[in-house]
Amino acid sequence: MTVDLIEQLTQIVGEKGILLDEADMQGFVVEWRDKFIGKARAVVLPKSTEEVAAVVKACASSKSPLVPQGGNTSLVGGSIPFTKGDEIILSLRRMHTIREVDRLNGTMTVDAGCVLANLQQAAEEVDCIFPLRIGSEGSCQIGGNISTNAGGVQVLHYGNTREQVLGLEVVLPDGQIWDGMTSLRKDNTGYDLKQLFIGAEGTLGIVTGAVVKMYPRPKYQQVALAAIPSVAAAVEFLNLARTMSGDQVTAIEIIPRIAIDMVCRHVPNFADPMPDKYDWQILVELSSSSTEDLSGLMETILEAGFEQEIVIDAVIATSEAQQAHIWNLREEISGAQKPEGGSIKHDISVPVSRFADFIREADIAVRKIVPNFRSVAFGHIGDGNVHYNPMQPLDMDKEEYLGHWEEVSRVVHDIAVSMRGSISAEHGIGRLKSDDLVLYKPAIEIDLMHRIKKALDPDGIMNPGKLLK
Repeated sequence: MTVDLIEQLTQIVGEKGILLDEADMQGFVVEWRDKFIGKARAVVLPKSTEEVAAVVKACASSKSPLVPQGGNTSLVGGSIPFTKGDEIILSLRRMHTIREVDRLNGTMTVDAGCVLANLQQAAEEVDCIFPLRIGSEGSCQIGGNISTNAGGVQVLHYGNTREQVLGLEVVLPDGQIWDGMTSLRKDNTGYDLKQLFIGAEGTLGIVTGAVVKMYPRPKYQQVALAAIPSVAAAVEFLNLARTMSGDQVTAIEIIPRIAIDMVCRHVPNFADPMPDKYDWQILVELSSSSTEDLSGLMETILEAGFEQEIVIDAVIATSEAQQAHIWNLREEISGAQKPEGGSIKHDISVPVSRFADFIREADIAVRKIVPNFRSVAFGHIGDGNVHYNPMQPLDMDKEEYLGHWEEVSRVVHDIAVSMRGSISAEHGIGRLKSDDLVLYKPAIEIDLMHRIKKALDPDGIMNPGKLLK
């Protein structure tokens, strides 16, 4: 890394657009869970696509590695540099303009640095929704969501981020700008190039803008929390609810007792919405623009669940405040785990029909390694995505427990793959799972990804060491 490059970057973005002091860069080099801590030569904060292109071109000329970064909410270290200190972090946070909201076309054109919650708000202002809903929506950025193909709680009904994107603007590794900002839903003229960059974790280029879909805002919504006798019952209830509602289920989340207790302990003034304690609960959301009496429909579905003995108790929200309280239970689970000690995180997907089998077999396998571990398994049962987070035993030191990370992850991933599942449902690969990827992906797929990487980024400057090694 030369002083000349730093001078070039300063000329491109101005003195206010570059950080060189370690203290100023601290928030950019540490993952929020503190698992990955890196070091950067500089943090560059361009405010336009043209500035991004100029920065990339300067780095390409000197073959200097770049780490694209959005809201830095990655759970796999994908936006954190390594410790060598030769990487440039390129943050999109100054690029936060919503360029256009087209209600009639049902699209929104945005800068990549727009915070996800701001897209949701902009859609609501024209009586629409942008359906991507994740726990970090108040700080994550849409460019990062696109680059990681984020999932969230409404994938069951609307699909992943990949399904929400119509067009992209991308700065390629040589500094060229690809303008693929189409708002068309049909364009059958060859390769769908945008899909190369969605989920690529910044290894093929830097997403600087996007055209995303909006949907009509549902007029009616109903949320309930139901106690169930087992995980298998949750899968049965999902099928029941989708069938009886005409597929108006927009979200269904499974929550274990241990997670509820953690939220009640660590979230101030939070009370369990259910009057009694149960081992497993599910959060169910119905949405519609045509079925006005969703409360009655929810009651009918729950009554059928009682009759089939797959529901043992339930609470239906009677106000927006109660709906928000129930959703808050689900959204606070990740944060409530942190003060409880060490947690070995897994973002697994399996066929929905194998959801209960996975949790049972994973618990058995992990217990052979750490007998007294605490099983925290929750997530999006509607799309088969379980956040399987074995936590340290109460009588074990945190560092001692985390020393089992590789061994625990190996058996958990083995079980998921044996069920034709995935080791990463929605968080991506990043640094955390790059070694695992080559173990579980077929060799031909790894080879194809390397060929694409080599074709677009021959010098390997884009987010090196992430996703592919």
